[in-house]
Amino acid sequence: MQMGVVACRTVRLRVFAFLSLLIGSAATACVPDERPGRAEPSARAPSARSSAEPALEARRAPATPAAPATRATQSGPQIEQRFVDTFERGEPGPDWNVTGPGWAIKEGRLCVRSAHNHPAWLRRRLPVNARIEFEATSASPDGDLKAEAWGDGLAAATGNSYTNATSYLIVFGGWKNSLHVLARLDEHGADRRALRVEPGETDPRAQPVLPDRAYRFKIERSDGKTVRYFVDDVEILSFKDPSPLLGEGHEHFAFNDWEVPACFDNLTITPLKS
Repeated sequence: MQMGVVACRTVRLRVFAFLSLLIGSAATACVPDERPGRAEPSARAPSARSSAEPALEARRAPATPAAPATRATQSGPQIEQRFVDTFERGEPGPDWNVTGPGWAIKEGRLCVRSAHNHPAWLRRRLPVNARIEFEATSASPDGDLKAEAWGDGLAAATGNSYTNATSYLIVFGGWKNSLHVLARLDEHGADRRALRVEPGETDPRAQPVLPDRAYRFKIERSDGKTVRYFVDDVEILSFKDPSPLLGEGHEHFAFNDWEVPACFDNLTITPLKS
């Protein structure tokens, strides 16, 4: 009798285990798999390997060098009405592209020393015909007041001699106060216009630059081809250019300097009708 009870219990346990197995299988077949990162085959998510590959390639790719500054980013708007800069501020500011050290605002003037032909370019663009007026003072008996007109807004000397200019160059009392010069592209060029300076000369065009005296300059082109420069209302030199510097690359004005301490002030640019 005891053996019969044990056998019966064994059969019941086996039946219970079999039924539990059947129920568990049915439940597994009926409940969808919604674990994170698992999707239906028809909308399969990218594997971790494939999603990481673009980032890996980006890290391995060589860095692209920054694009050089273009003329458009260096230039400002064209001057279409009278423009004035009196330099009554603490620094040259965004209107100016200073190509070398030594430039600073001092007592309301733009001053420089030993720029070695690294100009301060006005970013605003000149019209073809314009009148450019300013005051300039040299603190040295060597004179040497310099400006540029209708250049590219970027150029600076790459050597001891400024042979890579892009503009008309105005030099008043250059070469230790021995010459006044108006040149095209090269201040040493064979086609430059030059006047010999003589101490004691009665002709105001041939007089040397006096230290600490403010001179009033005027540079003008009114016909698209002839550049003239005046100092204190006296015409010093003119240059009639058979191949005038026009258009892109020839739209900017600059103050320049070699070694003397010099200051510039009261810049006025007036567009002229063609």
